Amino acid sequence: MANYSNSAGEVLPAGQVSINDSRRIYNFGERVAELAPQTSPFFVYLSKIAKESTDDPVFKFLEQRHQFQRRNFSIKTNSGTASTSDVVNNMKLVCGYDKYGVETDPNGTNSKTAAPQFILEGQVLRIGGKAFKVTSVTPGSGLSSAYATGTATSYTAVNLKPLETVAVSIAAGAQGQVIGSAWAEGSMDPDGWKDELSTREGYCQIFKTGIELFSGTALATRYRGRPDEYKRVWADKLMEHKMDIEHAMLFGVGASDETTAGPVRYTHGIVPYTEAHGNVYNFKYAAGGSGDSAYLGATYDDFIDAMQDFFAPETGNSGDKLVLASRKVMAWLSKLSTGSFLNNTVTSNSYKLDVQNIQGAFGHQVTKINTLFGNLHFVPEPLFRGQDEDLAIAIDMANVKYRPLAGNGVSSDTHIISNVQNNNVDGRKDIVMTEAGLEISLPETHAVMKFS
Repeated sequence: MANYSNSAGEVLPAGQVSINDSRRIYNFGERVAELAPQTSPFFVYLSKIAKESTDDPVFKFLEQRHQFQRRNFSIKTNSGTASTSDVVNNMKLVCGYDKYGVETDPNGTNSKTAAPQFILEGQVLRIGGKAFKVTSVTPGSGLSSAYATGTATSYTAVNLKPLETVAVSIAAGAQGQVIGSAWAEGSMDPDGWKDELSTREGYCQIFKTGIELFSGTALATRYRGRPDEYKRVWADKLMEHKMDIEHAMLFGVGASDETTAGPVRYTHGIVPYTEAHGNVYNFKYAAGGSGDSAYLGATYDDFIDAMQDFFAPETGNSGDKLVLASRKVMAWLSKLSTGSFLNNTVTSNSYKLDVQNIQGAFGHQVTKINTLFGNLHFVPEPLFRGQDEDLAIAIDMANVKYRPLAGNGVSSDTHIISNVQNNNVDGRKDIVMTEAGLEISLPETHAVMKFS
């Protein structure tokens, strides 16, 4: 391994590179995340477990939402009563998600507007607790809004044969589910269907932090307290640069401005992106809330109610979420006083409570709340303050990635460009620079939690 010398001529151990070599670029991508990890938990977790480079500043990725575990639908026409000898003709079916698996009825308002493309001839359906055989399938469109709170623009029309021995009735709005298929011996090959992959894109943002010009005199002067002022400022600017990235990954709004001479790109931030495309849960600090049905209370039971929906496996959820929370929310989780999470819970259902304080892998203290459906790992996020002091964000780390730009043997992950001043200047100026973006996939696996 090569050794490097510092300005005093001392040999540095391998892996420790002097910052005084002229105009050399140093890759700090792996090391900058380790600086004071408590100050930037999201960037630390991204760098350690969710980092994948991209070779294009506008990176595209695919999302797959498996539909084979759902295949549920609603009835939008009334068939009346039918016996086993009857065939129910032109039954119109709709569902709450499109061919990409994206929900068209995320709030459960019965405004289902998509045609269930997974309905095929030969399938057996369970509708209202009764079994039916699909004898024919016809795509359709233009269903009247009289059957839903929103206008259904497409549907699947089917003919059904009841399999029950008694007369059955199918009412409009009844729920249905595919429960398999049934075919005769020696029958023909069946039709097939497939779900589609959806495309999203993200952007690499260029972050630059300048280390102001130090004159030759300043570089050679020994100061009180910290003798080398240049190195002190240099370390602070590296921390400032890291915090810029943390801010952008939390609060940025993704965009690409192509109107300027050189395009300016802005990375997505997990908070606004989840608010726009994912889940939002409103909690009250006080037990039972205010009686407003739009708000959940603040007990363990209320978390269970929210997680029942949030951890739904058909949306691609894993069983664990990293929850970045403000210090105010973290304090509320830990207090025993009236109105706190523990007090609200212990006074009512203490035997159900499962909360642990554990040591995180990257220097963070973690409060783990176990629910029947999955685990919430709460970590303090110091940037959730002021206007965001009542905020927490639950992140499925399997569905986010930190994407630094790297290609053709060149990496634009965090690096320092030294001595960028003009050659005729008696002094030195450096730049800390990163080109990276945040990839957020399957936004329905993330959730913003708002407290009041």
